[in-house]
Amino acid sequence: MKFGYKARTKEGELQVGNVDASNRDSALSILLSHGLYVLTIEPVIEERWYDRILSFFKKVKADDIMIFTRQFATLLASQVPLSDSLANLYKQVTNPTLKEAVAEIASDIDAGFSLSQALERHTAIFSAFYINMVKSAEVTGRLAEVLDFLADYLEKQATLVAKVKNALIYPVIVIALFLVVVVIMVTVVLPQITPVFKETNVKLPFFTEVLLTVGTFVADWWWALGIILIILFLMVVDYFQSKEGKVVFDELSLRLPVVGPMFQKLFIARFAESSRVLIKGGLTIPQAIEISSRTISNAVYQDLLHEAAIQIRKGQLLSKTLAQMPEFPPLVSQLVSVGESTGRLEQLLEKINDFYTRQVEDVVNNLVSLIQPILMVVIGVMIAILFASILLPLYDLARTF
Repeated sequence: MKFGYKARTKEGELQVGNVDASNRDSALSILLSHGLYVLTIEPVIEERWYDRILSFFKKVKADDIMIFTRQFATLLASQVPLSDSLANLYKQVTNPTLKEAVAEIASDIDAGFSLSQALERHTAIFSAFYINMVKSAEVTGRLAEVLDFLADYLEKQATLVAKVKNALIYPVIVIALFLVVVVIMVTVVLPQITPVFKETNVKLPFFTEVLLTVGTFVADWWWALGIILIILFLMVVDYFQSKEGKVVFDELSLRLPVVGPMFQKLFIARFAESSRVLIKGGLTIPQAIEISSRTISNAVYQDLLHEAAIQIRKGQLLSKTLAQMPEFPPLVSQLVSVGESTGRLEQLLEKINDFYTRQVEDVVNNLVSLIQPILMVVIGVMIAILFASILLPLYDLARTF
């Protein structure tokens, strides 16, 4: 059985974690034997299989997190203490899930947690990127600046998502109507006129036979198909939420056509911006790269930047390290090299961030512009095949009379 605990070391440092024990007293004894002063100890409730599904309905909207972050940054920039800022935010937040999280964060901070440690207990609301950016800000003392950056970032993300949603509304409605027509044709219309074709010995076109076969199968086994699809969906979702599944998903996302290069540019922009903020805050380059690796929500780039930090500690230049990694375009290593030789690394990292951020926005805008016409062409072809499957046999039937 697992128990979660908060404790302090003999030096007064706060420590949070889990311990395995048969009961609460055994867990307490283990912690005390390690010289810890236990503040709280509670049994960890293991996640049940349906908890992930229920958490979907309690999800906090990106807009709510963006507004919360913007208000938080404003309060801190106005020199309002952290605990008072959270108390004010608690009164203003309207989303019940986020409101409860803010109350728990405030309580944890009063108990001695850092802000990033408190946020780490709410990974369902705050992303790894968000938490690690806050962690880096705590190191540099630029919390208000980083929260402003996160608010801008979330706002841009929300704008891009809104663009995609608006572009998809009309095609999705048309596709839904098309599927309804297909179901009616396959399960109602075609089965009724099929006997007529058989009596007159009219040979059905290939597409018509396929539609009839699929329609008959779906009509007879719809319940089994529904169960299989639901089970497969839950298995795939559960796998990609595991550690191994996340790594596989991250690798696949970088190999996708069009979208893969866009993700690559997005992660490079994140790396450049977070590294710039950290170096500006006074951290050494290997420290900045190490912490930046945690702000990127992709296992491939996390490993690459972790390796880069190791090589820099061994005396290698950042530019040479990045030049040896094909996942970073030559432009990145070249600009970093210029920054290292001129002592303007921060400014060059900012230029890298600006360049790749603009490229990502351009790709997204182009994709949004192309989605609608491409979907309409695909739907048009599908409608043509559907009506050909019905009209061609009717035409052949008319010729027999």
